[in-house]
Amino acid sequence: MDRFWKIGSGTRRFPDFACLRLCGWVCIVVAAAISMSFGCAEMPSLEVQEYHVRANKLLLHELTPPAFVRAWGPPTYQHAEFMQFFVMKDDSYIPRSRLAIGEPPRGWEVRIEAGDGLFLAYPEHGWLVVFFEERLVYREALTSAELHALGRNWQHEDKFRTRLEVPGAQ
Repeated sequence: MDRFWKIGSGTRRFPDFACLRLCGWVCIVVAAAISMSFGCAEMPSLEVQEYHVRANKLLLHELTPPAFVRAWGPPTYQHAEFMQFFVMKDDSYIPRSRLAIGEPPRGWEVRIEAGDGLFLAYPEHGWLVVFFEERLVYREALTSAELHALGRNWQHEDKFRTRLEVPGAQ
């Protein structure tokens, strides 16, 4: 069996190249579809999120503010501001305000996200939870006294904020 095909002017071509080209494009399309499906992963339902919050399983990137409000009620303190977040190797985010001035967190790799952050403090549960783009990106267990002090600090700062500094203000 001849392994070469003759094409127009008598040149020869290996027949498997066409198949390889076709297979290559199919592989690229399949890989793109798989990666898009992972990138567009949906959030768990609100009921599932609420279950995780009640069970104290605060899963990063899988919980939204309404799940906390439904599970624990309105937060004792809440605060919103434009914030820089240090993105860590494990894809957790650390808000700039939770670090000492001028110090990056340990293990940080030069990646920063910035945008409106929503901070909710629940002293009765001992958690500070922070959301970026409607997803839980940071959680920190603090004492009730620490959370009340943080909340009072936010209330004091809010007295002096202008409309331009308040996220979502028009």
